Amino acid sequence: MGQIQIEKTNIEGLCIITPTVHKDSRGYFMESYNERDFQEAGLDLRFVQDNQSMSQKGVLRGLHFQKQYPQGKLVRVLKGRVYDVAVDLRKHSATFGKHFGIILTEENKKMFYIPEGFAHGFLVLSDTAEFAYKVTDFYHPGDEGGLAWNDPEIAITWPELKGDYKGNAGSAGYTMEDGSPLLLSEKDELWLPLKESFTF
Repeated sequence: MGQIQIEKTNIEGLCIITPTVHKDSRGYFMESYNERDFQEAGLDLRFVQDNQSMSQKGVLRGLHFQKQYPQGKLVRVLKGRVYDVAVDLRKHSATFGKHFGIILTEENKKMFYIPEGFAHGFLVLSDTAEFAYKVTDFYHPGDEGGLAWNDPEIAITWPELKGDYKGNAGSAGYTMEDGSPLLLSEKDELWLPLKESFTF
């Protein structure tokens, strides 16, 4: 052990992972994932797929989850800077509907572990960002779920984003601080708020 540091958050299961980075005049080296280190830290995980995306500034992806086949995710930024968010959707959790967010950058090299039972999304704060994540289950078409990114009940404060957080989940009326538009997919424009998506 010793290659990673684990920081717990105020929501059970969510944790921030900081790898040991070895730097010299040539650059740096780090282990982005080591099963033994993770297991010794109490994270006994089985990842089945690696994903990577590139997005421009103002792109907001989320808030996504899978309904019947929930995915745990280990996320990090390879290039650029994003604000990454997880929302607790575990029915019997004391923090159901609560969220936690963190800035992930190519400089801080932090990773964010999001277990099964959470919605996930991120906003790109740099000109472009390359985002990578490992998942504990495969993508299942037709099993997608989502929540409105600006649901006032969840009340995420997205950094560097200007707008009044009222109305539907659409991007109209929102811009980044430098005037860049907020960019959502057609699907992400239509997700409903938490109280309309979950009834117990």
